[in-house]
Amino acid sequence: MNDPVRVWRQLFDDSVLLDGFHALKHAVRFGARVPVAVTTDRRAVLELADELAPDVRAALDELLTEIPETAFTALVPRPHPTSVAALAVRPSRAANLETLARVPRTAPVVVLDNPRNLGNAGAVIRLAAGFGATGVVTTGTLDPWHPTVVRGGAGLHFATAVERLTVDELPAGPVFALDPEGEDIRGTKLPDDALLAFGSERSGLSAELRSRADRLVSLPMRPQVSSYNLATSVAMTLFHWSAAGDAPA
Repeated sequence: MNDPVRVWRQLFDDSVLLDGFHALKHAVRFGARVPVAVTTDRRAVLELADELAPDVRAALDELLTEIPETAFTALVPRPHPTSVAALAVRPSRAANLETLARVPRTAPVVVLDNPRNLGNAGAVIRLAAGFGATGVVTTGTLDPWHPTVVRGGAGLHFATAVERLTVDELPAGPVFALDPEGEDIRGTKLPDDALLAFGSERSGLSAELRSRADRLVSLPMRPQVSSYNLATSVAMTLFHWSAAGDAPA
């Protein structure tokens, strides 16, 4: 058997870090290729799988290698409380772009316009996967595959298409952009092929994205409340879309 520590170090720079049990569970569940997975307590992780994810228990049993705690913390400086971590192969950009471009779509694409907070981006990807969105696209400098984003997304990057694009590269489809000046979303039906665009909490939509928008819509909000958290805004919007009856069961 190959030394897992050596394999980890060889693969780390080009791999997706799965930090914690839930990230590994979701990645395995949605078909990620995981060449190495390590833990300080193999039995405890498998017991957790028996309790929370029996569908992936056999796969984890085959993947996991127990290593000493000193070796584990050398590989993962901020270990998750579940004391398990793995490296996964990132889905190909070409495959993700094909998924995002495929028409007709059965679910919207979420667009985060120049997001700033890594944790919020991860939470959005987790939401998008839960609602069955086609994918999540970010514009700007934030890397949606940053380890902190993957941790916030609980490994659900592998359940949807996640890519960084420019506004000019966005897939086809009507753009419904969230903006305080837009029409109340409660009177709007969001089509399955929509791009649902959200600006950053600090500066809102960029001029470039706003000019691409087909419609501006707003979420109901009490006067004098400045804004919602980004993930909350995405959740409300996706729920509104799903409540129309078009979301996959």
